Amino acid sequence: MTNASVATPRDNALYRFILDPAEAEPGRVALIDAVSGATTTRAQLADSVAKAAGALRALGIQAEQRVMMVMADRPAFLEVFWGAITIGAVPVPVSTMLGPKDYAFLLRDSRARAVVVSDLFAANVLPATENQPFLEHVLVEGKPVENTIDYAGARDAARAGSLYPSDAEDVAFWLYTSGTTGFPKGAIHRHGDMAFLADRYARDIMRVDRNDRMYAVPKLFFAYGLGVSYFALGNGACHILFDGRPTVEAVLDHVRVHKPTLFWGVPTFLSLLLGSDAPADAFASVRVAVTGGETLPDELRRRCKERFGLVALDSIGSTEAAHIYICNRLDRQHPGSTGWPVEGFEVELRDPSGALVADGEPGELYLAGDSITTGYWRRTERNRKAFQGRFFATGDTFIRNADGSYSYLGRGDDMIKASGLWVSPAEVEACIVELPEVALAAVVGAKADDGLDKPKAFIVLQRGVTGDDALTARIQEHVKKRLAPYKYPRWVEYVSELPLTPTGKVKRYLLRDRAGQAG
Repeated sequence: MTNASVATPRDNALYRFILDPAEAEPGRVALIDAVSGATTTRAQLADSVAKAAGALRALGIQAEQRVMMVMADRPAFLEVFWGAITIGAVPVPVSTMLGPKDYAFLLRDSRARAVVVSDLFAANVLPATENQPFLEHVLVEGKPVENTIDYAGARDAARAGSLYPSDAEDVAFWLYTSGTTGFPKGAIHRHGDMAFLADRYARDIMRVDRNDRMYAVPKLFFAYGLGVSYFALGNGACHILFDGRPTVEAVLDHVRVHKPTLFWGVPTFLSLLLGSDAPADAFASVRVAVTGGETLPDELRRRCKERFGLVALDSIGSTEAAHIYICNRLDRQHPGSTGWPVEGFEVELRDPSGALVADGEPGELYLAGDSITTGYWRRTERNRKAFQGRFFATGDTFIRNADGSYSYLGRGDDMIKASGLWVSPAEVEACIVELPEVALAAVVGAKADDGLDKPKAFIVLQRGVTGDDALTARIQEHVKKRLAPYKYPRWVEYVSELPLTPTGKVKRYLLRDRAGQAG
């Protein structure tokens, strides 16, 4: 599969994640379909990747050209992702939860030469492919669609594509940020980023090995879900794939049947599990669960342990870092905190002037490390603001605790100044969910009659619980007693659900708009 005329560096990611595993253990299962139970061995995956590479090359796709992917969590996703990398092209997985206007923007912004679409999402994507100045090929995976290229047919008819001589510094893939407050940005990642995280985080901290089966609620187009995939491929583990919507019922069934040992989710999903009728032994096979996206309240962590015996570790990562960069450990945990930096990452907390802050004082987190994006595609001004020397300005506010762990307070623009003092929404939310009646909580600033911001809480209650004035008073008193009195929510609004991004983060800007003039 290598190009005979050009030596291919061994730090090309294809060796670590596809070729070497297939050669070492060709019959070992790499992928399991959560619904059908169908398996894909490492040798079968390597063969399909080679054919996908050949299909893309036959279309004329060249090195460094982008291949957009709007694909379900099926083996074909990984075939296209690694197939594009094989020929030096750049796979660009994007959300499957967007509309035609969003896809039109992403196709134009990325200048993708080809787009591969799963049949489930074709209705939203195909209209966006019209009048695109750079797009040349539209392939559909799954049920064929008229006037498009059948991906499976093109793959099966192709000859294996030769391996482009990429090295650790070459671009491997892009991931677009979620874009909850503006146009999404394409974060560029290198071959070396994946190996760094597979070693420093997955192997060294999570102890991923060939005995593990890994299941992720977040989908492959997220940095979070994609990382789970290459963590498994690069450390001998098996990855369980599900191409449908991750409802509580579906996930519980998959965990029961396939018995994963590592479970990757978000706090919101754990809350939904706790509100379900799941049996106490539902997660007996899972040695640890990891959460990201939003802060894991300590009460939610405690309930998971008490109800299911499930050890849940809070962490934080980002698209720009490709995955997790601060986390709690199997052998070292600080409940209520995000944990300690992953080895290989360096963090600093700075005030608005750029000066380092003391322990216990809030500051913006600046992050350095080998997996940090080389920058955003065609976002010069944003790059100049976000990247300062080795460090990336995350926009997240943290405090450093006495034991060296870090506690997340929220995005910088989520912080609330009440009574002249700063309030962390995450801290108040964690306090509110300590009450057994509360399933989820989100806190934002709202204008009082005096024109000043004060905390307002939007709360989802447990099943069978009704929100009333007595419960509101109880919530307010609980916060006053547990935290400083000025942090209590002046208003409480009970809602059936919170607006969430696909990664489980609360869309606080929508709640701020809804809060309006609360007083």
